[in-house]
This record gives sequence, C-alpha cells and structure tokens, in this order.
Amino acid sequence: MQIYTKTGDSGDTSLYDGKRVKKDDIRVESYGTVDELGSVLGFSRNFIDDKEIIKIIYKIQRELFDVAGELATIDREKFPEKIQTGHVNYLEDVVDKYISKIEDMNAFIIPGTNKASGALHIARTICRRAERRILTLSREEYVNPILIKYVNRLSDTIYAIARYLETDLKYVEFKK
Repeated sequence: MQIYTKTGDSGDTSLYDGKRVKKDDIRVESYGTVDELGSVLGFSRNFIDDKEIIKIIYKIQRELFDVAGELATIDREKFPEKIQTGHVNYLEDVVDKYISKIEDMNAFIIPGTNKASGALHIARTICRRAERRILTLSREEYVNPILIKYVNRLSDTIYAIARYLETDLKYVEFKK
C-alpha cells in the first residue's frame, strides 16, 4: 500500500468529509496540533510507571482522534463521534483526583523535575496551543462548544497529572 497520493503536492489536503482546503488552513492547523498532542502524550507514556495514569493517557489519546475528526469535518453530520459532556466530566474527575493528592498548589513550580512530568508539561503546552488554534477556527466557522470546553479541561488534566508526578519540586520565587 502506498501512503503517498500526490493529491497534496499543490498544497491542498482533503478533510474527513472530502472537502479540499489549503494545508495551512486554520482548520488543518487545529486538528494537526491535536494530532501533535496525541503523539506527545504517547511519547510521555514511555516515562510513566503508574498503570492507572497510562490507562488515562491511552483513553485521552483515543478521544483526541474524535476531537481531530470533528475538527477535520465541515459537514458536521458526516462525523459521528462527537465530543460530549461526558468526556468533559471524565476529565474533571481525573483533575479532582490528582489535584487532591498534591500539596501546596498556591505556588508556581519549575516544570519537569523528572522525565515523566517534563514530557507531560510539553504535552500541556501543546494542548494550550491546540486550544488557541481551535478558538481561532471558531471565530471563522462553527466549532462544537463542548469540544472547546474539552480541550480546555484537557490541559488542566495534563497539568494535574504532570504536577502529581513531579519530584523534588522547585518553586518559583519572585523578588520583592
């Protein structure tokens, strides 16, 4: 099977619903950044020993295919796997669980005191970039508001897990 089609050689690509757009279209930038996030989460998993967190990350990676698919479809009726309130609720439960295990949440930390937390903090920043790209798209075209909420909550989730996995915390102190 060939993976190249040559149909994108002129700078266009096909969306999920078959419509063609430029490869640098904000829609493509949005779901491309979500794809990048999924890959970095996969990379991050390699540094995590906690089986429960690995399971959470796998679940999120699977859901990111739905996020990307929804973003890659102009005709909303053609993509069936839409992000719903239950997805957001799950992320909130994960945030609550891991934040409750963390002490001293009232100070900034220097992220990445180990490989697992460092990799997840990279994922968190990519998630925030994805959110910014999605918000830009939403000013031009309809984007499911629950999807926007999901991506916002996802960065909180990644932060909570990364923060939980931090060791030997280094706090930011501001000079007065």
